[in-house]
Amino acid sequence: MIERSDHPTDAYPTRQGGSTRLTPRLDPVLHGKAGPEEPGPLSPTQLAAYDRDGFLLLPGLLSTSEVRELTTALSKLRAEASGSAEQGIIRERGGTDVRSVFAVHHRADALGAIARHPTLLGAARQILADAVYLHQSRVNFKPGLVGGAFSWHSDFETWHAEDGMPRMRAMSASILLDDNRPWNGPLMLVPGSHRTFVSCPTPTPTEHYRESLVDQQVGTPSREALGTLFEQAGERIELAVGAAGTVVLFDCNTMHASPANLSPRPRNNVFLVYNAMSNRLSEPFGAASRRPEFLATREPRPIE
Repeated sequence: MIERSDHPTDAYPTRQGGSTRLTPRLDPVLHGKAGPEEPGPLSPTQLAAYDRDGFLLLPGLLSTSEVRELTTALSKLRAEASGSAEQGIIRERGGTDVRSVFAVHHRADALGAIARHPTLLGAARQILADAVYLHQSRVNFKPGLVGGAFSWHSDFETWHAEDGMPRMRAMSASILLDDNRPWNGPLMLVPGSHRTFVSCPTPTPTEHYRESLVDQQVGTPSREALGTLFEQAGERIELAVGAAGTVVLFDCNTMHASPANLSPRPRNNVFLVYNAMSNRLSEPFGAASRRPEFLATREPRPIE
């Protein structure tokens, strides 16, 4: 049974027991004016699509040389990570294949520089109407035939519960460094799901990130809640497919997932999470302790 709550005592209560709750979003999707008068690289049509769907594809945003430079940096990162026991390097369950590497903007100059790309940084400022910083950066590797799935989830639910992100004023940019096709584990998104917050009942286990980064179970929507979002989307799930160099912008509360890579070709994507300076972290709303710095920046500096 899903309990509907239109007037929660907390803005976005979650992981407090009880039952799953579907709560209308209390924050705007486009902050500030974010219209024709708001300066930035996105057109009014693109802003309207982002506002409506909770995501926007920008095909061919990065040039071939930019993709090549980032791919070279990722290859070096992956080689270094393969023999490392560092906490910010996550491996596939039961194996040695690298699943994710976090804080990548600190690990390679090319990855730090791409966060300042005029269109990416400009779009973040335009949508969030504030100075921004990187809350988190990572690369998700999906090697052919062994790259695992990522469960359905809203990033904001985790960032709110486990990191203390107060409101929905953050945006992710997924940079496709390989051709993302329906068969190699692309990002899947539920259009319009960003307008509903799914509150999850199960309390956060101690040091939950150690398990959730490999296979998230706590903080994921129930089958019934996901079915409701799917119905509200007109029975649609969009695949973020495109050639290498495509960028996907998506709201922090958009419900998304990705299947396993069952093809022999890799799918390597970089994720940059821009958060508004006015929305920097407080104490966790649904966990007993903070997550490590590599997952959640606590001393932010605005990106110049």
